[in-house]
Amino acid sequence: MKLEQIPIILGVIVLLVALAIGYDAFSPEERRPFRERRRRRRADLNRGGELLVALGTASMGAALIGRDSWRWGNIAVFAGVALLVAGTSLNRQFLKELLLFRGASRRATGDESGPPADDKPRDKMRIR
Repeated sequence: MKLEQIPIILGVIVLLVALAIGYDAFSPEERRPFRERRRRRRADLNRGGELLVALGTASMGAALIGRDSWRWGNIAVFAGVALLVAGTSLNRQFLKELLLFRGASRRATGDESGPPADDKPRDKMRIR
């Protein structure tokens, strides 16, 4: 294997990742394998933003495959960055929850929005 083939292989891998993201953007909600196990409802994923991320990733993969000899490489990279930024901005609430809210997840039944309520009201705490 020659050293010049490494960007092509990386580009194909990036294109396969873009294909997986695009498939996830087009797949119906019923086919998703998980059920909600969090205390509160998760932010909705914007399908259009996910598709923009897939297109930006595919553009980056095409720029990697094209290497330095492709005449549209710079435009593909700039378009890829713009698509990635647009897609992440549409899904910023989902990404914020994904990256920042790191707690123990509890299984919630139905449409529970908070932790289980305690039966006893706690007006004053008794301190000894």
